[in-house]
Amino acid sequence: MDLLLQYNLQFFANDDATEEPTAKKTEDARKKGQVAKSKELENAVVLLVLFLTIRITAGLMSDNFGNTFRYVYGHVPDILSNAAMEGGISTITIRSMLVYIMTRIIVICLPFFLLGVLVAFLINVLQFGFKVTPEPLKPKLDKLNPASGIKRIFSKDSLFELLKSILKIAIIAVIAYTTIKDQADRLFVIYDIGVVQAVILMGTIILDVGIRISLVFLALGFVDLLYQKRKHHKNLMMTKQEVKDEYKNTEGDPAVKSAQRQRMREASQRRMMQDVPQADVVITNPTHLAVALQYDGEKNRAPIVVAKGEEYVAAKIKEVAREHGVQIIEDKPLARMLYTTVDVGQEIPPELYQTVAEVLAMVYSMKKVS
Repeated sequence: MDLLLQYNLQFFANDDATEEPTAKKTEDARKKGQVAKSKELENAVVLLVLFLTIRITAGLMSDNFGNTFRYVYGHVPDILSNAAMEGGISTITIRSMLVYIMTRIIVICLPFFLLGVLVAFLINVLQFGFKVTPEPLKPKLDKLNPASGIKRIFSKDSLFELLKSILKIAIIAVIAYTTIKDQADRLFVIYDIGVVQAVILMGTIILDVGIRISLVFLALGFVDLLYQKRKHHKNLMMTKQEVKDEYKNTEGDPAVKSAQRQRMREASQRRMMQDVPQADVVITNPTHLAVALQYDGEKNRAPIVVAKGEEYVAAKIKEVAREHGVQIIEDKPLARMLYTTVDVGQEIPPELYQTVAEVLAMVYSMKKVS
């Protein structure tokens, strides 16, 4: 008893993304704002630059804040005396003093803000180049889907981000603890020194902690960048079917293109056959090739090839030539030379003038005799 088993061959198909992403797939993702970048690296560089800048310009900042404080403190007696004469501090006085203080703070801090923006811009350009696209700003309904949100929360990427956050908190705690422990002797005498010295000491410790944390975060940022590049590349991997579909969309379906080329060849052959009756001579080799020549001294400097072909097309050219009384001459070397070197609609090259002229002279003489 024969047992017939039916298999679904699609079961053996491999739909895994095993193909490298094409240039078009990469560029399309880039247009959508999908690029390999590390926010950790960006934040680490910005923090490091800002902490280093503050350390370098600490003296200048201290002078600016000190001058602002002295200006405000110096005007307190005048404010109080005016308040005594007017029966209270006026709203205009308070507003003008607050505007002055806020303006001075903005002027002092604005360069650091602009520096942070510039550094963030440059680090992003270095990571993936310069590309402006509004795609990431467009609203997407799938982001409002609770199911998609829960899926993102418990995804592998979310777990990785959670581990990174825990690691960063641990690093900050360890660096802060070790730094403060190293400065414990200096901190114990903070009550015995002046206010300015105490502020300088605390600022130095904070900057030291910040720079150390930034350097560690910088190393983590480079590791994260490698991870993001690998993840981005993996997300862009394509299945074999996707590669085929993309090729069809960009280059066209090979079957369709083949049919188009076939139709073009057939149309070209029909045009050639329509020109054969106007030819002066058809040169053959004699069975494989056929080349039809026409010479009009008023239009062309030399004879032109109006039709050519091999095998079936050659036989068709000779058939049409016989039907319309066009002379057929057998000349194997000349037929081969014309077929391989001259395209349809082109004039023959100068090196063939003499040979073709002799053939045409023979054809014209045969026409006169007949």
